[in-house]
Amino acid sequence: MFAPEHHPHHPLAMPAFIDHAHLVVRDVDAMRGWYESIMGLTTLEKSASGAVLGVDGQPLLSLTTDSQAAQAPRNAPGLFHTAFLVPDRLELGRWLAHAAHNNVALDGASDHLVSEAIYLSDPEGNGIEVYRDKPREDWNFQPGGMVAMATLPLDLQALYDEAPKTDWHGMAARTALGHIHLQVSNIPEAEAFFRDVLGLGVMARYPGATFFGSGQYHHHIGANIWNSRNAPKRESAMTGLSDYTIRFNDKAELDKAVAAAEALEMPTRRTANGVALTDPWGIGLTLGLKR
Repeated sequence: MFAPEHHPHHPLAMPAFIDHAHLVVRDVDAMRGWYESIMGLTTLEKSASGAVLGVDGQPLLSLTTDSQAAQAPRNAPGLFHTAFLVPDRLELGRWLAHAAHNNVALDGASDHLVSEAIYLSDPEGNGIEVYRDKPREDWNFQPGGMVAMATLPLDLQALYDEAPKTDWHGMAARTALGHIHLQVSNIPEAEAFFRDVLGLGVMARYPGATFFGSGQYHHHIGANIWNSRNAPKRESAMTGLSDYTIRFNDKAELDKAVAAAEALEMPTRRTANGVALTDPWGIGLTLGLKR
């Protein structure tokens, strides 16, 4: 079981963090099997229409099927990737070796100065990142609090060579949903929402993208317009990212974010998990307290 107090720089130890993502898929059984066998997640709950998967008993990803859902176009606001954070470089290499031995096609790999990341897509085209953070003392913070990030080549051969080639039995304990990267329609609107409404800090900017984090983490949320510039809102019944959850360690900060959303006349709904709303691009979002 992950204990944030024992890992003070972990993204889940920050004042706000990503807790969970929910995808609408076409074939829930095939997708569940893929996330088990390739991503190493464990099914925690299962029904005829969906499943909840996670690591070490912690739910990270829900899959549900909807026969009425339309196929999301590439330029629709929604998911760019869900990002699974493994504990260290050794575990990143272990997953890479597992992927290589199973002939998994990769979309890319990068050294971001703050992290090392491998990219792929699931069988229905949902983007995925598997990454490890570099020690925070090695990050280069800029005046004003932003952190230096880049997209440099990652030496996959070296990472593979360093990894043990023993049997792989799934994602290591303490693997978490470290961040989520979204496609949005407009970057100024994203900054107004994630910074001014939810209270996240602007940690880095790329051309066409901004990265938002809590507690000076490099990012809990990325937002880009690379495929989705000026796209209309996401339709309610569509494959891909249905909704995701941000949790807060402090009730006052949660209440502040909810009040800011309601001040903009964004409809909110109280649920057992927190306060549900729809973001400016039609993506569902729940704001809740740390469990």
